[in-house]
Amino acid sequence: MKTSTIEKRSADGKVTAQVNGQVPPATLLATEPDRNCPLCPRLAEFRAQARAKEPSWFNAPVSSFGDPNARVLIVGLAPGLQGANRTGRPFTGDYAGDLLYATLLAYGFARGHYEARPDDGLALVDCLISNAVRCVPPQNKPLPAEINTCRSFLSLTIEALPRVRAIVALGRIAHETVAKALGVRGSTVPFAHGAVHQAGRFRLYDSYHCSRYNTNTGVLTPEMFRSVFAKLKADLD
Repeated sequence: MKTSTIEKRSADGKVTAQVNGQVPPATLLATEPDRNCPLCPRLAEFRAQARAKEPSWFNAPVSSFGDPNARVLIVGLAPGLQGANRTGRPFTGDYAGDLLYATLLAYGFARGHYEARPDDGLALVDCLISNAVRCVPPQNKPLPAEINTCRSFLSLTIEALPRVRAIVALGRIAHETVAKALGVRGSTVPFAHGAVHQAGRFRLYDSYHCSRYNTNTGVLTPEMFRSVFAKLKADLD
């Protein structure tokens, strides 16, 4: 059965509900920036331009999506302009989401049907998806200062997930910011597709980002991507 609960925000911009009925507890809601977050001026200006150009789009920091009791946290880079920035749900509306959600469905980390809409009824199982940077950046490239600034929200998200055991980093930048959020030296957890690192109490799984560019150029194949989640699933079981 499809649901149509869309993320709602209070007058001060705080998140009050999540898509598809997956409503996080207050501790997780507090990890999200408000709708008009001013911390990164370049991103705030780009967001304002997008609102003027496409007023029907979401055009706001994109909140984490999934199971608040998850054992798995998936961390991407940032919302895509015509993907999550348009729809309001991570990895929804672009090719990266097609590959990611098909893989999650195949390995039991999601149920329902992915139709690239936040009201498609898709729900995540034992996993939650977030981003290193919550606002869409120009040309899909956040600046180092923006990544550093937004890491505070990622750190809060990790702290608010009581059962998380594994973190999947999609791409080198996500990997590096996760390592910093965990207080782990990068040299002890070098990024490599398919690598698995012990990072304190977490296991950190690395994958190339599931972007169209990476798949079109052969950097990442669907089989390579699925192998990361097959390993993750086997370790959890």
